[in-house]
Amino acid sequence: MKPYKNISGKSGVIAYEIRERSIVVVFVGGDSYLYDYVRTGKREVEKMKELALQGWGLATYISMHVKDRYAQKIAG
Repeated sequence: MKPYKNISGKSGVIAYEIRERSIVVVFVGGDSYLYDYVRTGKREVEKMKELALQGWGLATYISMHVKDRYAQKIAG
């Protein structure tokens, strides 16, 4: 896992792992979610990867555009 930069200082995201066709996002509290091309959508996953690398806007994007379209919840 790579620490999320959290440029705003207010993000609920603490870490992420970029994979070829998916991304795993770790939130404050320790729960992780896998977002993939099949369940979440390729366009959304690629945008999430971009935001994760920037360290800005990932949690907001998930809450506004992705919501509960994760492939798997991984308890922390």
